[in-house]
Amino acid sequence: MITTITHQGKSYHVDLSKPLDISIPLRASANNVNAWYIKSPKIEPVTNGDWVGKVSEGASTNFNNILFNPHGHGTHTECVGHITPESHSINQTLKHFFCITEVITIQPKKKNEDYIIDKDQIAQALTSPVAEALIIRTLPNTKDKCSKQYSNTNWPYLTEEAAIYIREQSIDHLLIDLPSIDKEKDDGKLVAHKAFWNYPTATRYHATITEMVYVKNKIPDGQYLLNLMIAPFENDASPSKPILYTIL
Repeated sequence: MITTITHQGKSYHVDLSKPLDISIPLRASANNVNAWYIKSPKIEPVTNGDWVGKVSEGASTNFNNILFNPHGHGTHTECVGHITPESHSINQTLKHFFCITEVITIQPKKKNEDYIIDKDQIAQALTSPVAEALIIRTLPNTKDKCSKQYSNTNWPYLTEEAAIYIREQSIDHLLIDLPSIDKEKDDGKLVAHKAFWNYPTATRYHATITEMVYVKNKIPDGQYLLNLMIAPFENDASPSKPILYTIL
């Protein structure tokens, strides 16, 4: 299904029949991707006395409860409410779900005991002057990102200058294949989050950060149409399913 979209006066042709899913599914398993020192998610049938909400155990339907954390258990999209004392809901702040995005691939640099993504790397990789969203795929890019246990691994992170640069390019939606754009243990500074949202100076309430995506190696760097889908949670973050469509 070929369709035409118009963005900033320019027309783009995309094939909606060939979606490229860059989300990580949530599973009730110890092999589910995990961060922030929490237990695995649970998907369990409701029980009420002798009744179990499971067809294989005699119920007419499968009727499960799900216990998970959006920040630690898979692909999620968050708003500035993640770092503010007042409540802001991703369901209320994310209003536009389609935009032009660019996928870039970056090998984080070693700096002392850390691996960082700095401003120069972003500037060299970013080529689209019209992208509203940026997707960062880090190297090495192996499938174990879908099941990695990230706690206490000191994953790579964006420098404050890199986050400022991304914001200054009018990027409203930042996506990355790590549990956070910030250092795992930073004493709560969250400098990259604050820089991207420009908090608290001139807070960009409409901007979002999506973490724990997985961009397969077969997806080349370049421009795409992004459909950033969330569940309608009245919370600072929601599980999300970002989908890319190739621009023809």
